[in-house]
Order: sequence, then structure tokens, then C-alpha cells
Amino acid sequence: MNIPLTPLRFLRHAARQFATRTAIVDRTYRSTYTQFADRAARLAGALLAHNVQPGDRVAFLSTNSHQLLEAYYGVLDAQAILLPLNIRLAPAELAYILTDSSASTLFVEPQFLPVVAAFLPQVPTLKRIHLIEGTPDTATYPWLSPETYETLIEKAEPHQTDIDTIDEDAVCEIFYTSGTSSRPKGVALTHRNVYLHAYNSAIGGSIQNGSVEMHSIPLFHANGWGIAHFLTVTGGKHVMLRAFDPTELFRLIEAERVQYFRGVPIMVTVLVNHPDRTKYDLSSLKSITIGGAAPSPTLIRQAEQAFSCEVYTGYGLTETSPTLCTSRNKNPDNIAGEERYIAQSLAGYPYPGTRLKIVDADDNFLPEDGVTFGELVTRSDGVMHGYWNQPEATAEAFRNGWFHTGDMATINPEGYVALVDRKKDIIISGGENISSLEVENTLLAHPAVLEAAVIPVPHERWGEVPKALIVLKPSHTLTAPELIAHARVHLAGYKCPAYVQFVEILPKTGTGKILKKDLRTQYGHPS
Repeated sequence: MNIPLTPLRFLRHAARQFATRTAIVDRTYRSTYTQFADRAARLAGALLAHNVQPGDRVAFLSTNSHQLLEAYYGVLDAQAILLPLNIRLAPAELAYILTDSSASTLFVEPQFLPVVAAFLPQVPTLKRIHLIEGTPDTATYPWLSPETYETLIEKAEPHQTDIDTIDEDAVCEIFYTSGTSSRPKGVALTHRNVYLHAYNSAIGGSIQNGSVEMHSIPLFHANGWGIAHFLTVTGGKHVMLRAFDPTELFRLIEAERVQYFRGVPIMVTVLVNHPDRTKYDLSSLKSITIGGAAPSPTLIRQAEQAFSCEVYTGYGLTETSPTLCTSRNKNPDNIAGEERYIAQSLAGYPYPGTRLKIVDADDNFLPEDGVTFGELVTRSDGVMHGYWNQPEATAEAFRNGWFHTGDMATINPEGYVALVDRKKDIIISGGENISSLEVENTLLAHPAVLEAAVIPVPHERWGEVPKALIVLKPSHTLTAPELIAHARVHLAGYKCPAYVQFVEILPKTGTGKILKKDLRTQYGHPS
């Protein structure tokens, strides 16, 4: 009889084979794999004791913490669905996600309580809100449960679901992404998705038994890039970085002898140029993986020189659990110098369990000659079950049996993937996807705005940022700071326009569609 594929098997395996190894380091907190597994099981027991039902959504508004890592297993052992929330979102955005997912339980870190207070009246589905750390201030926040995460853990009986009863095709995690629409979409990942993605990542990424890796990527972002799972099954040490602080990152590398970490290009750029870097012993580092946006060959070269380790690119989407490709397997004996840095900045070879093709506008397969480009489509073990509550968007993404990534790419005869451009008007700023349509709709809500178009413009630190082109209504006046302030009320800060330019007219097609290509040519600069 086959054993169901579920990530719950990873922690069971690690607790048995690596019982006394250090599993988690989180500020002053340290635990072994035995303790990690016990706390995850107690979280499951606590959720069941509070009447959490199979399939219920359990949300976490948290930075990288040992509690959130425990939830990657404890929530699943309660047969519920884990919903990590992006801490950078505005209250209105979080309200939409929690309502759309019908989340019943929320765990929150103390610093985010004012955010919860702002969106709570708009989220009728929440039944329980628990503080993750600290003492509940129920006088200020009367809706806050007097029981914290820690008190729940202390009182609960451990519970571990019988693995044989798990439906591997059941959804176990949901991650919301703005994608290309004006509303976020919930990416529903199954037990099977997460399990196989972890194994494919371990093989494709050459993860070694007992590796030491830092969680420098937020665990709320795209399945935490799979680290929560593949590092656990290999008995590695999880070093938690609560927030991106270069000096703290350097300190942790030195103190814990970190071997691997991952980041978006802006993070690595900051680290390369940070004055504190040379003050720490970073010699334990073996490799750095850059993802979230395509890094430049220059950044690859600078990072390798700065950290004296190998630097690679990873490519994927939230919808694919997320990783599809890595450049780490390009044979360095065949290429050298700047050509090697160029190769390592590309998406690379697909992971095991992944098939990639490129198609034209009619979904016909295109030649893989390294020159012809088309939309990248995939069949992969990690491809999501679908978008939560959005069957039409799911059907559109899975045309002809292939998941359509929305990215344009080339594939060479060896199967090496190079991204060319984004198919739709997504702006990638500091590794975060921004929907131009969502920003435009927010700007159009201002009473003085007649028309709005948002395009990407270059930015030295963030790669690119949104620029708004605005046509005002007759007899109305508006300044750029006023419009940006309006946007900040409704959107996360990183989504708001960094630049605003007022124009007389926006070029359009005969059917009235704004010609963004022309706008990029004419206005695609920061001023």
C-alpha cells in the first residue's frame, strides 16, 4: 500500500532520525527536532481542542518565527489549512484575503495588533484571535483571546494525525498573490504539491544532510521557497531571521555558521554594499540563491566576490510551490568569465519533476533554440491545485493541460531557460509583484482623477518601481504628494507610485485601450 504524500512525513522522519540535533534557532530560542515535533503536535492538539475543523483556514500574521515554522506542520496535523499573511499588506488588503478565504483563526504578533484592529470590522469569519508572543492586552483589544500561542501549547495534548488517513490531494496551504488581476488570488497547494516540491528542491538544489540555512525569505512568501520542508527532512538547522537587517544577518552567519541563504536582488545588493559585511566571519557560506526577480550578471559577480561563495538564480511562482528552475547546475567547466555570470543569472535548468515548454499566442509549442521566445508553460509536481474560489481564473491558467506562467522566455536545446519579459503589466519591485491594474483602480478612486496608467520605471535600489501617469478631471487640481497619500491609505507602501506625472492625454488604441508600450517609451524614466 502506498503511503500518502504529505509534508507531515518530513517532521516525523526528522524527529526520529535527528532527535537531538538543533532544529531551530530563533533569537534566544533553540530547539531540537524532538522539541520541534512535540510543539507542532501540541499546536495541532490545541486547534482541535478549540473546535478547528478539517479544511478550516488558520492564518498567521507573523515575521519569521519558530511559531510560524511549527505551524507549517501543526496546522496540517489538525487537518486544517495554513494561511500565512504578508505582513507588508495594508489593512484593506488583509481584510479581503481573510474574508475571501473565510479564515476562522488568526495568530498575530504584538506589533501587528493595530493592523488587526483596523481590518477586524470587515472580517466577520474570524472566531478566534491569539497573540503569538507577549501578554494579551484585552483592555485595548477586547476581541483578543486571553490564551496566547504559548499558553495553548503548554496546555494542549499532542496530536498527530494518522498519515494513512491523509488525502494527499487535499489543500494544505494557501498563499495569496496579487498576480495580474486587481484582486489577490489564493494559491491552493496540496499535500502532494508541497511534499514533491520539497524532494525536487532537495535534489535539484543539492541540499545536504544537516545543512545550516537561514530563513532570510519570509515564510509568508511563496511557501517560504520550500525551505520549511526540504531543510526539515534533511535534518538541517533552521536559523530564523525575523526581519531583513543586514548586520543581524551577518551576525547570524558568523554565530551559527550558516551555509546557505536566499534573497531577492535588492537584498543581495544591500548586503554586497553594506559597510558591516567585512566585520564578520562569513567563511561558512557555501552558496546564495537569488530569486523573486531576475538578478543581473553584475550582481552575481559582485556577490560571489563579496562572499567568496557560489551564487545562483532560482525561478518559480507562488503557483508552482514555487521553484521550477535553478542555474546552479550549469557546468562551470564549459563556460568562464562574464559568460558564466550571465548563465548563472538566467532561470536555468528545470528541477526534477518539472516539464517546461514555450508557446505562442495560440498555445502552439515553439522551437527550443535559445532564440525564439514565447510564454513559459509548465507541468510540474508543484503546480497548484488551483486558485481559491476562482474557477474561471484557474481554467484560464491551465489551458490545454499546461499551467501558463505569464512570463516570456527562451529555452535552448539543452533545456536551459532564460526569461525575456513579463507577458502582462506586472511590476516587480524588490522581489514583490505589483499589479498595475490594482494601483490604477486605487488612483481612479480619487475624485480629481480622470484617467490613470501605471508603468514600471528603473530604480537603483528596488530594480523598478511604479510610476503613475495621471489625467485630471477638468477644473480639478491635485499634487503628487496628495495622490500618493491617497494610495497609501488603500495599498501597501511598496505598491504605491514612487513617481507621479500629470499629462494631458493618454495614447489609446481604436478600442480605447491605453497603449502602455508607447507610455513606457515616452515616460519610462523616474522624472
